[in-house]
Amino acid sequence: MAQQERARRTRAAIVEAAAFEFSRRGYAAASVNTILEGSRATKGAMYFHFASKEELARAVLKTAAEEYVAITGKKRSDDLDPFEKLHEVVVDLATEFKANVIVQAEFRLIIEPEFYSGMRTGAGQIWGRTAFELAEEAARLGILKSGVEPSKFTRVLAACLAGQRYMADLMAVDTDLSALFEESLEVVLSAMATPEWLARWDERGWPIRDAASVE
Repeated sequence: MAQQERARRTRAAIVEAAAFEFSRRGYAAASVNTILEGSRATKGAMYFHFASKEELARAVLKTAAEEYVAITGKKRSDDLDPFEKLHEVVVDLATEFKANVIVQAEFRLIIEPEFYSGMRTGAGQIWGRTAFELAEEAARLGILKSGVEPSKFTRVLAACLAGQRYMADLMAVDTDLSALFEESLEVVLSAMATPEWLARWDERGWPIRDAASVE
């Protein structure tokens, strides 16, 4: 059992070190030697767990997908309406983009030619499915504007969030990604939520989350 635990920890350390390297330099320029230095693993240990750099990158993508499942699957208060729940998801995503190197690496890897297919099945699809389900619920409750399809709502929001994420990288400054993501959601809602919902939101704003719900 101790040997299995050591192997698990070694594998996890290699994946995290690889994520850090991929997030900084992308896939093609990433150095296996730098990954080994960061993980403090031997080359033999790395190739015991991963047959190639590509297999290692796919392990990072798989780990990121698991992170997204945890983010989107977090229990939200039943007192929140679908747009308020989506606001929490969006802020949680921004927090992970800022602090979680696995999520940062996934965002960098999926724009590489070797991993384009991951855009159709990977982490973005996981949170997008959650956004779509919440938009469907909003339509059923009558707070999504008549004539707006949940698929359109989700597609536009996803494009806005991706754009904000790329712009934050290009600007290379310590931006508040949560504020940018929140801004994107608010712009989309201003066009696609009902006037009645917008009037209520304008009066009370977003619900304040307690510390326990953020953990």
